[in-house]
Amino acid sequence: MSVSTQRFTALDVFRGMTVCFMIIVNTPGNGATTFSPLLHARWHGFTPTDLVFPSFLFAVGNAMSFVMPRYQALTQGQVLGKIFKRTFIIFLLGYLMYWFPFVHWEEQRLVFNPIGTTRIFGVLQRIALAYGIAAVLIYFLNWKRALIISIFGLFLYWALLLLFGEPGAELTLHGNAVLKLDTWLIGSQHLYRGEGVPFDPEGLLSTLPAVANVTAGYAIGYFLQKKGNNFEALAKLLLIGCLLLAISYAWNLVFPINKKLWTSSFVTLTVGLDCILLGMLVYVIELLHKTNWTYFFKVFGRNPLFIYLLSEVGAILLNFFRVGDSSLYKAIYRSLFMLLGGYIGSFLFAITFMLCCWLVGYLLDKRKIYVRV
Repeated sequence: MSVSTQRFTALDVFRGMTVCFMIIVNTPGNGATTFSPLLHARWHGFTPTDLVFPSFLFAVGNAMSFVMPRYQALTQGQVLGKIFKRTFIIFLLGYLMYWFPFVHWEEQRLVFNPIGTTRIFGVLQRIALAYGIAAVLIYFLNWKRALIISIFGLFLYWALLLLFGEPGAELTLHGNAVLKLDTWLIGSQHLYRGEGVPFDPEGLLSTLPAVANVTAGYAIGYFLQKKGNNFEALAKLLLIGCLLLAISYAWNLVFPINKKLWTSSFVTLTVGLDCILLGMLVYVIELLHKTNWTYFFKVFGRNPLFIYLLSEVGAILLNFFRVGDSSLYKAIYRSLFMLLGGYIGSFLFAITFMLCCWLVGYLLDKRKIYVRV
């Protein structure tokens, strides 16, 4: 196996892991009986689940470091066309996913989902915007300047939250600038309500620091390509990760780690952890050449956006179709998994759902079908 192929293997595995765990944490059989590490932190704080989404953004940037050099043979118009097209399609898919299946049950009859209350921002939308902004910055300014601008953006975001949040409550659920901007821009009817009140954890303003997850992923990908697969490069990667962890914990004292606000300390923490995790994968896959275990995750990594979208649409449909007074989702959990116990049953439901998504990815991979946007 060539060096370049191995690098793509490590990237596919890293990206595949993020998709795999995104599906697991998003589809528990019963949210009330979910193991705490598989739940997001309620507000300030951090759990393993909080690492999943930023890791996907990091992987997006890592993949860009292999793709961007190919753009040198294209005109500026062609490059921007590719970037804007991909950004638009991913954003649109995210928007349509939240509107889907376009109807809902209300007193045993189907009622159309009004477009006026459809959630506008979300996971795919954040991926689209963070990718688009990072790609434009890197293309026009090179990755070093883009990374510097992203770091500046982390401090700018901190300042914006302090300046435009409610005094004394700028980092609370009800008084932050992210909520204020989203409410002013699109209205509370278009916001996520999973917190019990209108608030979107993927709001527009908090996309600013998320761009740094992508540019950092690009920088690390570029670093590995230039330095090669050797212990010196891995040592530096691990040192970068440890340094970022120290910065994040120090920053947490004045700007708390918070996934739902995507605070700057959250960015440095997640990028630091991703550097360490990626370093571990590079060591095992590329230096030790232990690859027998990697295919499972490569299946996810080769069609990441498609499999993630499939998992979300699948969960939506299982909750939409009815079995008596219950959704098909709940009926399957209660009849097959709840008998194993609340927490174990909920976890095994999520694992089973993830494996079903993996099977689709496996069939696509065997047929060499790779869905690209």
